[in-house]
Amino acid sequence: MIEIGHRFWNIRGTFRVAGVVNVGTQASLVQRANGRFLLLDSYRFDDEVAETIDAYTDGGKAIEAILNLHPFHTVFVPHVHERYPDAALYGSRRHHEKHPDLPWQALTVDDPELHALFAEDLEFTVPEGVDFISANNHVHFSSVLAYHAASNTIHSNDTFNYVPANGLLGLTPLADTLSFHPTLAKALQRRPGAAQEFHAWAMAMIESWREAQNLCAAHTAPLLAAENRGDSVHERMLMALEKVKGTLMKHEDRYG
Repeated sequence: MIEIGHRFWNIRGTFRVAGVVNVGTQASLVQRANGRFLLLDSYRFDDEVAETIDAYTDGGKAIEAILNLHPFHTVFVPHVHERYPDAALYGSRRHHEKHPDLPWQALTVDDPELHALFAEDLEFTVPEGVDFISANNHVHFSSVLAYHAASNTIHSNDTFNYVPANGLLGLTPLADTLSFHPTLAKALQRRPGAAQEFHAWAMAMIESWREAQNLCAAHTAPLLAAENRGDSVHERMLMALEKVKGTLMKHEDRYG
């Protein structure tokens, strides 16, 4: 559990595909201006992390809501609800379908009405021009991104990937790079204008959140201001968008 900045903590987790390859996952704890807390996404916390969360949140009583922001991150939802049963539980339509027995709130996490409920503390955005819930279970590009201005932190799941400079990938050209998830080409909606809509959405998000200094990505690593020896998050996001220009142009050529 990493204290990212003012009232924002990121929790790094383990998630193994087929029980073997650890692709990682995350959740974040945010303290609202009113003193209450929000959990962004779900994870089966180990005892040490659970004790730390409980210490901050009066044994979980101060956790107001759990916002499951990625429609394909569903495995740990029942565990977190069981641990914090009094917190309002929010998810996507896919979460509702995967766990119909849980007491879901009616508003889904991609609904602007939900975003308005927590607008005092977080800004939300949903990628445009792509499927939020892909019919292809292997395409996990889209998620609800959240920005916590008080700590200058973006919480993103699969939409962005950051490869740190250390570890095995630190020995490759991918080291210390921020990029959009590689499934973008498959996520783009097969219709005219989708690529342009995605580009416009990305530019608007990048400029709106240009003050961001930290970016927490689910399956790789967080990009933290305290450790960043390269370009700013804003510049890195612009470069990530530039890198997918070819993908967007190919889509335009095919669909218009």
